Amino acid sequence: MTGTKVITNARLIGYNDLQTITIENNLITAIKDSNLCFQGDLDLQGDWLSLGGLDLQINGGLGLAFPHLTFEDVDKLEEICAYLWQEGVDQFLPTIVTTSVTKIHQSLKVINEYVNLSKKSSQAEIIGVHLEGPFLNYEKRGAHPAQYLLPLTLDNVKKVLGEYSNIVKIITLAPELDSTGQIIPFLLSQGIIVSLGHSQATAQQAKEAFKQGASMVTHAFNAMPNLHHRQPGLLGEAIINPGVYCGLIADGNHVCQTMLKVILQASNYQEGIFLVSDALSPIGLPDGFYPWDDRIIDVKNGIAKLADGTLSGTTLSLLIGAQNLVTWGICSVEQAIALVTDAPRKALKLPTLQVNSPANLIRWQCHNQQLTWERINGD
Repeated sequence: MTGTKVITNARLIGYNDLQTITIENNLITAIKDSNLCFQGDLDLQGDWLSLGGLDLQINGGLGLAFPHLTFEDVDKLEEICAYLWQEGVDQFLPTIVTTSVTKIHQSLKVINEYVNLSKKSSQAEIIGVHLEGPFLNYEKRGAHPAQYLLPLTLDNVKKVLGEYSNIVKIITLAPELDSTGQIIPFLLSQGIIVSLGHSQATAQQAKEAFKQGASMVTHAFNAMPNLHHRQPGLLGEAIINPGVYCGLIADGNHVCQTMLKVILQASNYQEGIFLVSDALSPIGLPDGFYPWDDRIIDVKNGIAKLADGTLSGTTLSLLIGAQNLVTWGICSVEQAIALVTDAPRKALKLPTLQVNSPANLIRWQCHNQQLTWERINGD
């Protein structure tokens, strides 16, 4: 978007009144009440306006799994970025699940070099990497291959990060595996956010990890102890901790609608929860059978399972989660939009829609509990 453009009568998250947004050279330069401005280039007539989504957990796309990246895959990685942009995602963290240290380093090297290339317009931006493993509890490993799990020691953490700690934004680990109390402080010193997941941690163990600085939980409810009225576990401790954000998959399969509503109400909807896709490499491809490391996953209706029935992820994009929450009557439109746009940015301490934000904007409309969106800009 070049030149100046004025968008009027937009609903923005956190604003009571309709707003007018001025855009110059693809940057937001002003936000003010619409009653102060009666003319513009685009009248949203009360529709919602937001930045695009930020997906903090996505495992691949268009058939390419991020743990298997090589330099021959750069063109495919660019295609994935373009595809995610078309799916309403502005930014994302390629997620590398448990695999060999050699493969982790190879993937990190490819991504690190890719992000240093000049970014093309109309592509989702990679802003770092999410390492989901290999420091996970064997009993809660889910679909992660057991042979590549590693003991949570400082030496192993340094070995896995290698020369690429600069590109790692989040690491998921099981805190009960750390007997020294050194791991979380070390990761924070490297600028890496610690997310607890694939864990058997008790509430007390989680509480200690949060005191040390862990600030996220990976795919809440999944791969962790159940909420129990006498044993609240990791998730119970996370919900009552105002400094902790929980990732949540809203596909209706990883977490049922009732429990989605429970955790969202407990967290006041936007404070402490963000949605993730947790999408696997077949996202963007038809249902069918696809390779996943040395195994096969069966994708049906956007849900991926191993041969033994183990749930391994989805092939549904991030914004579908927001649409689901509105369709199911769990969230207001504002709350659902915030869960895929503002909340993940707050979890990373990134700015939300404000003056000087890039004007990568999504227009949302809702009719009969059906939430739809479209990009209203583009170069």
